[in-house]
Amino acid sequence: METAYEDLGSESAGLVHKYGKNVRILAEPYTMSLLTQMCHPETRQPRFNDLLEIVYRHLLQRVVADVLPRKMVESDTNMKQYTPKGVFRGQVIDRSTRAVIVNVARAGMIPSHICQQVLHHVLDPAGIRQDHVVMERTVDESGAVTGAALHASKIGGDVEGSHLFFADPMGATGSSMLRVIQHYREEVEGTPEAIITANLIVTPEFIRALTSEVPGVRIWALRLDRGSSPAEVLKTIPGEDSRESGLNEVDYIVPGAGGVGEIINNSWV
Repeated sequence: METAYEDLGSESAGLVHKYGKNVRILAEPYTMSLLTQMCHPETRQPRFNDLLEIVYRHLLQRVVADVLPRKMVESDTNMKQYTPKGVFRGQVIDRSTRAVIVNVARAGMIPSHICQQVLHHVLDPAGIRQDHVVMERTVDESGAVTGAALHASKIGGDVEGSHLFFADPMGATGSSMLRVIQHYREEVEGTPEAIITANLIVTPEFIRALTSEVPGVRIWALRLDRGSSPAEVLKTIPGEDSRESGLNEVDYIVPGAGGVGEIINNSWV
């Protein structure tokens, strides 16, 4: 059995691992509790999407607080009417930061919308854009993933200097994410300031694929799943043993959550 989650420690500590400083696995008691409920076989609509929104909003608030640039401000408070000292001075997120959120349909539709909402609270909405891409896995005769096909996109401009967000629930093989990032590199003008993925669950395979192909990528997740690893590997620190695996024979995450895109949309194809 997995041993990494036997003692979660304080809420802000995150999972101890050896994947590098740009990978954050939150492993927080609150979101882990809700994610466990969300992944249970008996959880269906509307409860599933309710939990999805709660945990994603929490994840994205943590991501935004860490990755976006900050600036010093002086802002009047309601106490200014009584005293000239009623002015807050301190560090906040820089509202002028530009952000592009990419909806990787179909599982990413709700998470990307939540990401847009979260960013609207702290950034100038005029500098926030949501793009859309329609993708699906490609598989061989056995059902194993061979890659990803991008069928259509609606992209509203360049990404120069922007923070490029991919809020996609399941980070399994990394093939879909790499395909859409390749599309932005080859077909969209500009170089982003940062590329950020915000996932509920990721596998070691996903982390290895992205960190090797996209240098500097920032990976955030609530949970790491490596349930297909040998028993002795599950007793090691995540990222320590190259035999780690979180995928079954047809590249679904183990223990995972099943077909999240299917459950979100109540569409089983």
